[in-house]
Amino acid sequence: MGFNCGILGLPNVGKSTLFNALTSTQSAESANYPFCTIEPNVGRVSVKDKRLKEISKISKSVNTIYNQLEFVDIAGLVKGASKGEGLGNKFLSNLDSVDALIHVVRCFENDKIIHVEKRVDPLKDIEIIETELILSDLKKIEKIKETFIKNNRGQKLDESTLELFELIYKTLSAGETLDRLNLVESQKTLLRHHNFVTLKPQLFVGNIDEKSITNRNELVELIKDHSNKKNKKCLFICASVEAEIAQLKNEAEKIDFLESMNIKDSSLDKLILNGYALLDLITFFTSGPNESRSWSCKLGTKAPGAGAKIHSDFERGFIKAETIDYEDFIKYGGENKCRELGKIRLEGKDYEVKDGDIITFKFNV
Repeated sequence: MGFNCGILGLPNVGKSTLFNALTSTQSAESANYPFCTIEPNVGRVSVKDKRLKEISKISKSVNTIYNQLEFVDIAGLVKGASKGEGLGNKFLSNLDSVDALIHVVRCFENDKIIHVEKRVDPLKDIEIIETELILSDLKKIEKIKETFIKNNRGQKLDESTLELFELIYKTLSAGETLDRLNLVESQKTLLRHHNFVTLKPQLFVGNIDEKSITNRNELVELIKDHSNKKNKKCLFICASVEAEIAQLKNEAEKIDFLESMNIKDSSLDKLILNGYALLDLITFFTSGPNESRSWSCKLGTKAPGAGAKIHSDFERGFIKAETIDYEDFIKYGGENKCRELGKIRLEGKDYEVKDGDIITFKFNV
């Protein structure tokens, strides 16, 4: 199963423009009116880990294959979405299938681009979206509680489960998101398959205008303060400029464009890496003369589970994982010298894969 981030926000804040930039396509229609996106657009992007390039160079690999992350462009939500306003129920249901949320917020003034609330106020925009997500989860927990009691009628109810459902209900009723709760792992496991939206990790992305790339923007400061209070990360991107850069196929042209705008690096790579971190993912590598490749797994994944990302046989017939630290691989110039110097570790089925491990899986089916 792949990992994905849902891009959400009010209409006309730049979600589809950002999606187009990320995927280097014009597959998401971008227009100056609400609900121009109805069905969610899905695109996969490469996670450009610089370590893979170095690994591939040392192994003299014919192919270098980066790991992929999926982004889903969700249509704009509006006030009342949880009650069906603006096709809200349909749009909210699209969030059930995503693993994390990229919340795009408008941080620029432009009379030519309609704001659905007739004003630019990023904190109010965040409040509207957050309220709709809370109300959506509140509806969900009401149904879950009702079904739980109905299905256990005449039987002794599991008190811990009922207490957890009551806690969820009270938290949401008080206008709080579920990610503020300090849940233990067993509680998280119980809730995970219910897809509560406010439990999903979230990143705020402020969409700024061109002049704000180099100049101070008070709206940006508001989001920074809000993010700190919510203990969430934030990032600021000029989606329109990034969309222009993404359409340039020549790398030299991209560099010239960035320099002309007084920008050091494209913000898209930062967003992709932030999305990766948001999902609590780590990267491990496989490498040889045919190809060097990066793979993702959740932090804490054991060696057989990581092997399953490549092929199910690697988990089913797992014997051991020959593992090299990235730093050793680079320092000693590849697998052969690492083997000669005893820098290859033989790890068993209980080994938790570390970020940067270069692994050769041994299996027998």
